[in-house]
Amino acid sequence: MKRRDFSRILAASAAAPVLGFGTGVSAQDARWSMVADVAECCSCEIPCPCNFGRPTEKLCSGNRLIQIREGQFEGQSLVGIRFLVTFAMGRWTRIYIDESLSRTQRNTLDRLLPAAFTGFDELARSKTYVPMQVEDGGDTLKFTVPESAVEMRMMRGLDGDPIVINGLPSNVFHNYVQYESVVHRHSGPDTEWSHSGTNGFRSEMYAQG
Repeated sequence: MKRRDFSRILAASAAAPVLGFGTGVSAQDARWSMVADVAECCSCEIPCPCNFGRPTEKLCSGNRLIQIREGQFEGQSLVGIRFLVTFAMGRWTRIYIDESLSRTQRNTLDRLLPAAFTGFDELARSKTYVPMQVEDGGDTLKFTVPESAVEMRMMRGLDGDPIVINGLPSNVFHNYVQYESVVHRHSGPDTEWSHSGTNGFRSEMYAQG
């Protein structure tokens, strides 16, 4: 895969281009702004080259959980909104939205997705409201929707400390902590997969636009 083609795919699968915090536009003045917790497992070996801006020889597919803990969209709160994106990098996505969201949260998310998650939104073959379960054990994280299930475990480095990576080339990867998949399953209309021992991470996303 040529570098320019990979760069296009990576851009299409990430959040839309945004103004970084500290550029002179405050979060209060922005049309939208958010801080979100991100957790993902994919089919790549550890570490996933996509997260470092490097090409991969095989298709990267996975599940990304996004839980917004701070933020607003045109004055409407984003706090508590969560959804899961199942993806084949640059080819398609399916977006599963927590069915417990209020009507106001649903309407706000409908407007947020094309603004803040342009690539995911444009490639979406479906957007469905589903039961979602998230269990955070600190060192482990589990999240499930009817078509996907993930259990991930923190990897430990020197002296048993978490492996933390900063400076990655995306606003999605602040305070990136390395995990590995224990269970990573998907069974849907497009494809099926089942992985264990593949790349996983947790990070923070800071964005506004």
